[in-house]
Amino acid sequence: MELSKATWRKASRSGSNGGDCVELAGLPGKIAVRDSKAPEGPVLLLRPITLRDAVQAASDEH
Repeated sequence: MELSKATWRKASRSGSNGGDCVELAGLPGKIAVRDSKAPEGPVLLLRPITLRDAVQAASDEH
């Protein structure tokens, strides 16, 4: 999948201090997820419901 024109966003609470953060880009029917410290690295492509379920599961554990 071509990602060179994707618009990447990271959390507004993510500072410029190089902390651990992911970036998201909306694509037709998918959400792309990458490590903000390694933007040329691997990208996960998830269905929106899969990302929602993962975030929900992570928040349920805290």
